[in-house]
Amino acid sequence: MLILGIESSCDETGVALVQAQARGVPRLVGATLHSQVAMHRDYGGVVPELASRDHIRRVLPLTEAVLAQAAVPVQAIDAVAYTRGPGLAGALLVGAGVAAAMAMALGVPALPVHHLEGHLLSPFLSADPPEFPFVALLVSGGHTQLMRVDGVGRYQLLGETIDDAAGEAFDKSAKVLGLGYPGGPALSRLAQSGDPQAFALPRPLLHSGDLDFSFAGLKTAVLTQARKLGPALEARKADLAAATEAAIVDVLVHKSLAALRATGLQRLVVAGGVGANQRLRQRLGEAAARHGWRLHYPEVALCTDNGAMIALAAAMRWQAGLAPLAPADGAFDVAPRWPLEAVTVVGTDH
Repeated sequence: MLILGIESSCDETGVALVQAQARGVPRLVGATLHSQVAMHRDYGGVVPELASRDHIRRVLPLTEAVLAQAAVPVQAIDAVAYTRGPGLAGALLVGAGVAAAMAMALGVPALPVHHLEGHLLSPFLSADPPEFPFVALLVSGGHTQLMRVDGVGRYQLLGETIDDAAGEAFDKSAKVLGLGYPGGPALSRLAQSGDPQAFALPRPLLHSGDLDFSFAGLKTAVLTQARKLGPALEARKADLAAATEAAIVDVLVHKSLAALRATGLQRLVVAGGVGANQRLRQRLGEAAARHGWRLHYPEVALCTDNGAMIALAAAMRWQAGLAPLAPADGAFDVAPRWPLEAVTVVGTDH
């Protein structure tokens, strides 16, 4: 089964082809991606209307490019998957509309996909795919969650952010430091030349006894420290960036290890854009080596939003015999706010 995947939830337009058999891990056949970072940089963040218009411009050329890359005709496509949500409503509608139209023209199914399920399953396209069950740390944009994953569609929420997500803490702290957009990667690059112990920043909910997260207080602490430094901030930016990154990573690592201990599982999957952070990977790698746990990531190119994870999620749901997540027969809708629990199979006791 050859599945075309379209991702358009925010500021990346991704199109990919995944080949799925009845059994085994689906195989990535080809992928194309366009990032809108340069367009949004002047505004300091994503402008939804501009994002939607750019998706319209990009999605068909990217589709043609991935078909050419894979050397397959459009008639070879057996299904078209698209991101139904969560995300920006207008951006989602572009991908959903194109997918539904293509599916109807080809006489194949249109398969709606949950964006976070795509991230969650994306490590299955890596050179070292995980096995079920595992704990998943989802750190993608506005989402920070810990999940127990027993199979495709079998997800149990263990903990989540009660305010700002880790990605938002990176971005908002970067804005305080005047690092521009996208802030998170810029802050991480600057942190490499700083001292992570230079400032005593809080680790919210570190010892709360549960698996929830909170990063709003950390962002406020960074702002307070920057104001205290005043004119000296420019010379201390790298140190404050390093201390900020260290605080975020400490919380993510502590909660992830607590989730593994609480569930008794031996395998951790880290997915989403923040999963590309090198300090996070180093700290988790050290902990995994100490405890004998297995650690899995998507390939770095698949940490960001992309069409491959959407096609993969559709393929794995098909392999698992799960029903589509939304209307078929040419109808489509989007779900800008769509909890991952909503796509969980009912009655999945461990």
